[in-house]
Amino acid sequence: MHLTDTISVAPQSTTTPKASHWQASLQLGFSNDQGVTRLTQRQHSGPLRVQKPLYPEGGEICHAIIIHPPGGVVGGDQLSITTTLAAQTHALITTPGAAKWYRSNGHISQQHLHFNVADKATLEWLPQETIFFDDACVDLHQVIHLGQDARYIGGDILCFGRTASGESYRSGCIRQHSKIYREGKLIWFEQGAIDANGDAMHSRLGLAGQTVCATLLASGALLSPSQMAALRDDARTLLDAHEVGAQAGATQMKQMLVLRYMGNSSEVARLWMQCVWRHVRPVVAGQAAVIPRIWQT
Repeated sequence: MHLTDTISVAPQSTTTPKASHWQASLQLGFSNDQGVTRLTQRQHSGPLRVQKPLYPEGGEICHAIIIHPPGGVVGGDQLSITTTLAAQTHALITTPGAAKWYRSNGHISQQHLHFNVADKATLEWLPQETIFFDDACVDLHQVIHLGQDARYIGGDILCFGRTASGESYRSGCIRQHSKIYREGKLIWFEQGAIDANGDAMHSRLGLAGQTVCATLLASGALLSPSQMAALRDDARTLLDAHEVGAQAGATQMKQMLVLRYMGNSSEVARLWMQCVWRHVRPVVAGQAAVIPRIWQT
């Protein structure tokens, strides 16, 4: 949900937003004030806000909750969030509830995220789930710049339709584009498109007809073989207990840890996300995992 101080139009998009469409942006900046992470910059345009900074874990870690007052994004709306962390700061950014992307009405919606994390700073980007309603057409862009010893944990849960309410995702397309750089060098690149009626949604090489997927990315430290084994065991035990047929995987590369879930339950996806985050956070961020209160309301 971010890119730069200005909102860019994705190359795939051919529609121009009308004046009636929201074009909202939010710029956040965190600074170190004698060991306390302070939210020292917050500028917004349009319906994006950040609530009062919270410190449930002490002054070293600032929790910030981003809100989108309209409660949902309609076709043609554009959201942009830019976040900058100064050296030796730690911010956890989340949302108060699920993000809702409604039908396109012939227009593509866009979300741009741009995160700049300085040397020895830590960013955790952990919004709650994203729900795509039928006929939603959305471009999601994310660019992350990490300093030499910066640490990053980012997660997302994507729900195609609201199956619990009998609503499915039968038309539309979701495009994703993600890049992570460390000291200017590209260490992660991923892009793809999920068409409601395409192979990515229905093929066994894609979602295989399942309606919920989740990803947790981490960079800054690697788990040991025993830590990876414990993570996999706990994740498998959780899925076996809550959702037959759900799948999950964990891959560790030279500079990245990639964790995936695929199933049909947003509730189980949240449990899985919290489970793997509990294993990853102490290693990557150097902090025990304390579940934010907003996730439990």
